[in-house]
Amino acid sequence: MAKVATCLWFERDGEEAVRTYVSLVPDSQIGPIVRAPGPWPGGAPGDAILVSFTLGGQSFQALNGGMKAEYGTAASIAVACRDQAEVDRIWDALIAGGGSEIQCGWLRDRWGVPWQIFPEILPRLLADPDPAVAARVFSAMQEMIRIDAAALERAAAG
Repeated sequence: MAKVATCLWFERDGEEAVRTYVSLVPDSQIGPIVRAPGPWPGGAPGDAILVSFTLGGQSFQALNGGMKAEYGTAASIAVACRDQAEVDRIWDALIAGGGSEIQCGWLRDRWGVPWQIFPEILPRLLADPDPAVAARVFSAMQEMIRIDAAALERAAAG
């Protein structure tokens, strides 16, 4: 068990969310699942109440709290994708079933959890030593909802 883990609150379907998440992000797995030994405010005996898991090697927990939680945007799960195909695969899966697109690579999945899905090239281009390149890339990104790696490269090239 990790000493530090981010805990995500779900009404009662945290185990389903975790199964979705670990299927999308490489180097991810489900760890121990604590099941309710008896009835609880959110459900029945045997229901998952705490699911430990890793996403891309980072530790998380999913807690079924019995009531819906509202997530702000002050924290999100950020996923750096190796290429546009991975951006598209993860993006499409997370918005499926009721998720929503936001802007600049942000989305909310169907459970309301905020995510940032972006190609690995984005932070590299934004850190370009030529301020004009970084400015063009930043401007292009601000016009996007889902980040488009090819469009970022075109913006960088001028």
